[in-house]
Amino acid sequence: MSRGAGGASMAGPVVDKGADFANYFCTYAFLYHQKEMLSDSVRMDAYHASIFKNTKHFKNKIVLDVGTGSGILAIWAAQAGAKKVYAVEATKMAEHARQLAAGNGVQDIVEVIEGSIEDVELPEMVDVIISEWMGYFLIRESMFDSVIKARDRWLKPTGVMYPSHARMWVAPIRSGLGKAKLQDYENVMVDWDSFIQDTNDYYGVNMSVLTKPFQEEQKKYYLQTALWNNLHPSQIIGAPFIAKEFDCLTASLKDAASVHSSFQVELWEGQLKLSGFAGWFDVQFKGRAEDPADQIIELTTSPSAEKSTHWGQQVFLLQPPLDYECGNIIEGQLDITRAKDNHRLMDLKFTHRLIRSRDANGVLAPFTCSDFYLE
Repeated sequence: MSRGAGGASMAGPVVDKGADFANYFCTYAFLYHQKEMLSDSVRMDAYHASIFKNTKHFKNKIVLDVGTGSGILAIWAAQAGAKKVYAVEATKMAEHARQLAAGNGVQDIVEVIEGSIEDVELPEMVDVIISEWMGYFLIRESMFDSVIKARDRWLKPTGVMYPSHARMWVAPIRSGLGKAKLQDYENVMVDWDSFIQDTNDYYGVNMSVLTKPFQEEQKKYYLQTALWNNLHPSQIIGAPFIAKEFDCLTASLKDAASVHSSFQVELWEGQLKLSGFAGWFDVQFKGRAEDPADQIIELTTSPSAEKSTHWGQQVFLLQPPLDYECGNIIEGQLDITRAKDNHRLMDLKFTHRLIRSRDANGVLAPFTCSDFYLE
């Protein structure tokens, strides 16, 4: 199974399709990238099981694969008995998908259509929409938009979505990454100071007026940009909470565009440092209430999962980390919105404060805001 490029998502302002293709879709046009995703056994196993353990949803049915990539989901749907599969792919990977379908003897069932899902025309409504649309922390890449648009336009009223449900999880963590990233940032600023001095001494130009914008640029890169990581379960120091749940049959474009979640989590263990937060996701293949799956399958990217995935977890580090004791409470709000300059990236803000046991009868600490970028 491989995520492809289903179409240019345009929730909110109109997106320049040329720039969007250059920034996003072209990545999925290369076989090396498809291979990387196809080598993720967790996601391969989950999609394979969801189809072949629920063949009633595919046998003699019309299927739409949004962002087919190499075409493997479409091929599996055909092997599970689908009458027709429309496999939509925005990039030239569509040519490889046709070859793969023919090489596996399902070319008469799988019709590969090159184009964005927002623009293609199908000759009929479909019974199933299947797609591997999930990005880092679930909603990065905004491909869920394309799936929602395909659903609203092409799914029959009795149709099912694969996956059917999705959840975003967040938990407080401990990590040594923050200290290393802070040292990297400080080294870069020391180097900048030397650059300023050398440019002035040798070339007679004072570059110091650019120090502040350079500092903000590097601060964003080293201290505020989310980090990919495979966390060990022991690094989770409080009960994970669900930041957002999606029912893929009913979720709207507005739902997919922003997330707002309040949290209050008791911290475990004693006299350690709260380094920040981690985010991950899971999706379920449940069918629909009127037509449930024979066997519910879940794909999870949790740190406690038996196997890791290429998604890993996204880590948001606090600078500086917070000292806490066992039983302290971290409370606040998480706000996620689309980046203004690229709708496929996300801006995150954690508004948080640490409540210590001694604060119960006194004045609570003020909330602190921490901004992050999921790029």
